[in-house]
Amino acid sequence: MEKILTPKTDRLPIGWLKLAVFGGALLLLTLLGAKTGASDTGFGWFALLPTLVVLGLALLTHRTLEPLLAGTLVGFVMVAPDHALQNFVASSLEVMKGPIMGWLILVCGLLGSLIALLQFSGSTLAFSDALGRYIKHRSHALMASWLLGIAIFIDDYLNALTVSTAMRKLSDQLKVSREMLAYVVDSTSAPVCLIVPFSTWVIYLAGLIEANGLAAEGTGFNYYLGLLPYLIYPWVALLLVPAVAYGLVPTFGAMKQAETRASNGTATHLREDNDGTRQPPQLINFILPVLTLLLATWYFDIDALMGVGCALVVSLVLYRVQGLASLPRLFDEIIHGVGTMLLPLGIVFAAFVLQTVNEQLGLAPYLIDTITPYMNAQWLPALSFLVLAALTFATGSFWGVYAIAFPIMVPLAQALNADMALTLGALISAGAFGSHACFFGDSTVISAKGCGITPMQHALTQLPYTLIAAAITTLLLWLLA
Repeated sequence: MEKILTPKTDRLPIGWLKLAVFGGALLLLTLLGAKTGASDTGFGWFALLPTLVVLGLALLTHRTLEPLLAGTLVGFVMVAPDHALQNFVASSLEVMKGPIMGWLILVCGLLGSLIALLQFSGSTLAFSDALGRYIKHRSHALMASWLLGIAIFIDDYLNALTVSTAMRKLSDQLKVSREMLAYVVDSTSAPVCLIVPFSTWVIYLAGLIEANGLAAEGTGFNYYLGLLPYLIYPWVALLLVPAVAYGLVPTFGAMKQAETRASNGTATHLREDNDGTRQPPQLINFILPVLTLLLATWYFDIDALMGVGCALVVSLVLYRVQGLASLPRLFDEIIHGVGTMLLPLGIVFAAFVLQTVNEQLGLAPYLIDTITPYMNAQWLPALSFLVLAALTFATGSFWGVYAIAFPIMVPLAQALNADMALTLGALISAGAFGSHACFFGDSTVISAKGCGITPMQHALTQLPYTLIAAAITTLLLWLLA
């Protein structure tokens, strides 16, 4: 396990008394929630308890995996106190057996292997040196990262890992903090995948549009194209990056501290291995595997697993022909790359189990049912965005919230005679916010991993900017409605 170096000033002191008070209150609320669930048909506001536990512990400890596990266990105790551990194990097995988790393990593990090979060949250094001939300023490095993120629009995982791998050495040289780079990378992952209509996100949403009767079979994609102007959060989040890069929006809070450490040369991040080969790095060793990754993903119908598999094969052949290392040595790097992705995968896995227990507690229907009576045609888009954005942020479930909210919001908008395009734009924007801001969301975790920082470092430094974008989105939704 790689050692995480974090300045002492970033750690919030936790005393035994504070933990005892928190634990006692948690135990009391858990027992009350379990009793409520046993006597009533729903858990009411107690359904929020596991999520509040996760958020509270994460802020106290600046960790991610342990709070997720704690919140999940609290949820299972509420559902069935006598069988909490058995249900936790059963749900964990169900998540592991599901096609989504298996796909994630393969894609993220192999992407970690590809990154390890790129670093071993020295090609990331060659790419950084090539860009360094033209990019001499901090703002230019941020804009180059932004443009590269827009160009890699096929999949948010490919986007986050490819851009971070390509740009972090140059960012270090120009004294851009890893936290700032992670913010730029994350701002061009899910938002870009929603704006450029040739991504895994759009394929999924087009299917939901057809399933909910808004478009005939085979025409969901065309309907989605009409929604692009109404995807306000993705547009705002994307356009906020140049404003931050050129100082129009200042750095503040934790991000300002990270930028100060970077400019002073005292920044700390996850320890990285040095490039392994002693031969002069060649730019082709970076360009060819990355192009293979993108083109193969597109060729195989936006299948990132096929894309990364083809890129690995090309890398192995290319590096072996050049004599960079023997096949056993290259496969050692592949195995090492898989190992570096274990912690991010563990966080995503725990988030999926938390989603399972939140479904059993009825969290999403409770929040939506609670706010629905207060909605009218004018307030529907803005309130929908606020409620669903909070839900996606708290649960780390984005596509899942889409699946729950579409059948509710579509008939509600029709009944209130609200603007359907604006309502759906608000709904889709909420998922983009959650993916961007949630500290245990897959995009946040992958972006942090790619930039060599912890998920909490990334989440806390970028949170003010995601909230700025969310506030602008809410205002625009209300004004347009």
